[in-house]
Amino acid sequence: MAKVFPEDSNLITKAPLTRRLVAMLYDTLICAALMLVTTGMYMAISAGIIGSENYDKMLASGATSSDPLLSSILFITLYGFFGYFWTRTGQTLGMQVWNIRIQNKNAVSISWLQALLRFMMAIISLLSFGLGFLWMLVDKEGMTWHDRFSESVVVRIPKKARD
Repeated sequence: MAKVFPEDSNLITKAPLTRRLVAMLYDTLICAALMLVTTGMYMAISAGIIGSENYDKMLASGATSSDPLLSSILFITLYGFFGYFWTRTGQTLGMQVWNIRIQNKNAVSISWLQALLRFMMAIISLLSFGLGFLWMLVDKEGMTWHDRFSESVVVRIPKKARD
């Protein structure tokens, strides 16, 4: 169920690029830890299933370096992290610190489909040397590629709403 955000729309402004990037840095650290824990659990389960000696041999030979199952699990884990926060409160942990939020233009939380579209396009924005993020500097509405693709906006939450 979509959450309606209570702030007065006249007080809401678009989040500047610097604030978005610093929040992203915070979230990157959290995601790195999440991926390490997920990978560790995957390796422990894999070693338990095929035997630790066999798994050690696979590790030594490099056979596990391009494991599509692990890559898929990590992708789903990261999407789950971002999707959960974006659809519930509109804010990841890094966004909470920097007082920014993702929402629809009508001040309602985004859907899981929008979160998926945003997540996928944000990856493309990053892989294209950050051009998707820098696009907001030339866009008439100050939107990134992933803002446009997911039909969502990142706003700065006013001080009164945070208290």
